[in-house]
Amino acid sequence: MTGASVAVPAHPQRIADLWFAHNEVLAMLGAADRIVVTVDRPANQPWLFRLNPQLSKARAVMPGTASAEALLADSVDLVFVSAGLTRAGSLREAGFPVLDMTFQDVGGLLRSVALTADVLNDSVARDRAASYKARLEADLEYFQKSLSSVSEDKKPRVLHVMSLSPLLVDGGETIIDQWIRYAGGRNAAGSLHGVKRPVTMEQIQVWDPDVIIIQGGVAVPNQGNAPAGWDALRAVREERVFANPVGVFPWDRYGSEFLLQLRWAGALLQPDLFGGYDLKGGMKVFYQTYFGRDVSDDEIGRMLAGQPPG
Repeated sequence: MTGASVAVPAHPQRIADLWFAHNEVLAMLGAADRIVVTVDRPANQPWLFRLNPQLSKARAVMPGTASAEALLADSVDLVFVSAGLTRAGSLREAGFPVLDMTFQDVGGLLRSVALTADVLNDSVARDRAASYKARLEADLEYFQKSLSSVSEDKKPRVLHVMSLSPLLVDGGETIIDQWIRYAGGRNAAGSLHGVKRPVTMEQIQVWDPDVIIIQGGVAVPNQGNAPAGWDALRAVREERVFANPVGVFPWDRYGSEFLLQLRWAGALLQPDLFGGYDLKGGMKVFYQTYFGRDVSDDEIGRMLAGQPPG
């Protein structure tokens, strides 16, 4: 992803994936059973392990703690990292092929999927990557064309809240900002750049967003646990606060379920344009096509509610 050249095994079989988001990419491309070391855990990503039970055999490590000695003992032949979580220099010095998969936008997501498929070097990975690319590019074109006649003042101002305590929001130049805009909204925090930006309630009150989306897995505040000043916000008064769905990875962050996030957010922000889409049916097709798994109606309901598996 950085443009550096890395010599990799022709058919890697024992992978250490040390970036949370990239484990989903490997699973989507049919390689969950090749992951022998992971930073993910069932408690943090329960749907990842529900749909890919073979991942439970991998050794779990804390981010940034994987040592070269331990990876050698695990017979690892390929390592994926995010530079923000893992210092890869010592791993490279020990002879491991290390690929930094960090990306910030939807173009990076597509490059990550394509590069990973090339590295895995098998027909399942290449076919799924090609199918995913075609589907996502077609959807992006559809959303852009559908919104071409919608003026900016008809697009709701959306605040995406990553955490309530402390208050953290996602700003511009992020994949979160992109799905908000593709789905027909305006990022209320767009003047900030980057993810997980600290803000005050006073700043949120100045923005006074039309819609607030709470990151999947974070409980929507109620009268008993809401931050001071929360009830004064327009979105709260008008009951326009929503919990984001959660799947194999949080839909709203840096994962392949960006496809589903677009459809969910589009129906929420521009119901006249996108409200007719059968999201539940689309979810069944998505998880079967890209993860080879059938999901039940109950599982779909729990994902949409931001809840873990039953």
